Amino acid sequence: MAKKIGILFGMEDTFPWAFIDKVNELGKGEYIAEPVQIDKLEQGADYGYAVIIDRISQDVPFYRAYLKNAAVNGTYVINNPFWWSADEKFFNNALMSKIGIPLPKTVLLPSHERPTNTSETSFRNLKFPHDWEYIFNYIGFPAYMKPHDGGGWRNVYRVESPEDMWAKHAETEQLVMMVQEEIVFEDYYRVYCLGRKYVHIMPYEPRNPHHLRYATTHKTEGKELEKLLKTITDYTIKMNEALGYDFNTVEFAVRDGIPYAIDFCNPAPDADRNSVGEENFQWIVEHAAKLAIEKAKDYKPGKINIDWGKFVTNQL
Repeated sequence: MAKKIGILFGMEDTFPWAFIDKVNELGKGEYIAEPVQIDKLEQGADYGYAVIIDRISQDVPFYRAYLKNAAVNGTYVINNPFWWSADEKFFNNALMSKIGIPLPKTVLLPSHERPTNTSETSFRNLKFPHDWEYIFNYIGFPAYMKPHDGGGWRNVYRVESPEDMWAKHAETEQLVMMVQEEIVFEDYYRVYCLGRKYVHIMPYEPRNPHHLRYATTHKTEGKELEKLLKTITDYTIKMNEALGYDFNTVEFAVRDGIPYAIDFCNPAPDADRNSVGEENFQWIVEHAAKLAIEKAKDYKPGKINIDWGKFVTNQL
């Protein structure tokens, strides 16, 4: 009997169908891919998938519950829905600082507005005022301010001074923001990482309009480029092994030959043909299909099959 591989669709409409076609081509009838179809969700019920690729549950709590139920029944979910529920960018930065990955200097800020259902007495452990002199000297200006658990370049601000930061912080309401050193870069890369082993490095220009961000090339050349790409590959695998992500992108800003990890919490990263370009699209489709089939081969009914990163497994 063929093993089923499902995909939960996101907003995109190119990657999911191409992924399904590629799995069905490579699977030769032993592995069959299809869109996940949900007409009911009974607690503990097994709906028969060996593997599910998740492209949307970050925005749909119902789907997140579906995936956790599937994982309990043995489905290998890419990415682990339990870990993703607990994960956020500031923690990821803290973890990377412990495994030797170069990072922009980063500080977390309390939300500008008190969270709903709290009062002044809820914040007696916060010292007012914060040690702003230390924070500003440590980070420097210009800097970037972004949500500690957000994505998709939402609510990202470039701040020029303390006054500018405070004014923009006032717009963020209850969001918890982190402020980060600006890395003035010579090169910038976005890197796909699948299964913590397949790595695809893409020159990327985040200052371009969205549809032109991949329309750039390396500034570094020769032996220096060769060395840089090897370092980026090594860092990417090391980071995803620690985080436990099977489908992720990592972004690096290169300053003085050093790749600084800027963003590495993208477990439903852009894979749309219209933005990533044809060559990158073909790579992500083929390797996502290969990874899904590999995980389906390892699937054992009735056993918990999801995987965890080294941060968790090293503690067990």
